[in-house]
Amino acid sequence: MNFLIFAYWLRWNMEKTFFVALCALLLIMTYSCRSEQIVTFGSEVSKIQIVRSQKRLGVGAARGVKRVVTYHMTHPDVPASFEGFRIAFVSDLHYESLLKKKGLDNLVCLLNKLKPDVLLLGGDYQEGCEYVDPLFSTLSQVETTQGIYGVMGNNDYERCYDEIVRTMEHYGIHALEHRVDTLRLGDEQILIAGVRNPFQLSENGVSPTLSLSSGDFVVLLTHTPDYAEDVDITHTDLVLAGHTHGGQVRILGITPVINSHYGKRFLTGVTSNSSRIPVVITNGVGTSRLPIRIGAPSEVVMVILHSACF
Repeated sequence: MNFLIFAYWLRWNMEKTFFVALCALLLIMTYSCRSEQIVTFGSEVSKIQIVRSQKRLGVGAARGVKRVVTYHMTHPDVPASFEGFRIAFVSDLHYESLLKKKGLDNLVCLLNKLKPDVLLLGGDYQEGCEYVDPLFSTLSQVETTQGIYGVMGNNDYERCYDEIVRTMEHYGIHALEHRVDTLRLGDEQILIAGVRNPFQLSENGVSPTLSLSSGDFVVLLTHTPDYAEDVDITHTDLVLAGHTHGGQVRILGITPVINSHYGKRFLTGVTSNSSRIPVVITNGVGTSRLPIRIGAPSEVVMVILHSACF
């Protein structure tokens, strides 16, 4: 009898150990990614290079944000004055969803530690109109040299739109509703273009970049990455987008929900449209539907610009 008890005990512990090891392996495989990725666009005459790296934040380091993903972008249109220029990009806060007050405060603290020159916001700000003022009053505490700019997401057109625009303006945050703003350092400049409701192409299907110069470095800010493929975005040098949440739930490469008509092509990370214009897609910070993330860590994106001569 004692032998049978021991045998059952041993089997149970072996099964438990195997289960724990399997879970650990699944987590490693789910969250693992290359620490560095180098992507080259264009030709030898006009070469664009983006180097991607990431840093995971320790437990409790910035509740609400799991990692910082950094892209070093070398482009011939980046003016010399903008060498090392730091663009912080945050999208899909969905405040308050998984992101609560403490997480928002920590996000601002993290952004200030990253010392951005400009902060760009990708939309889907709120999960209720009562959160609009506390959200933007807190975000306005991010310290930059060139200001804060943002576009709207689909949630923001569905509710609170007028209040969001008014509140952003009240706190000195610029709403880029199909318009272009200029960032200047000395006599040189780069341009930030924002897309108004990229889901209504009948009204907004002409990109605000079309009237710009091909010699300027132009960042196009749009909530959904699909806009970069659906619309002619000539004169754009870099697209920043969110909306997909990186799938929000990804297990062993399986993503049940992808909020893009182009599937995994525009799910997360750095990619390009058919014209080989670079597109950076963030997982975002908050959540929609269910307050969970698996295999798609919440993140802050940093794009660091570098000038080049080819």
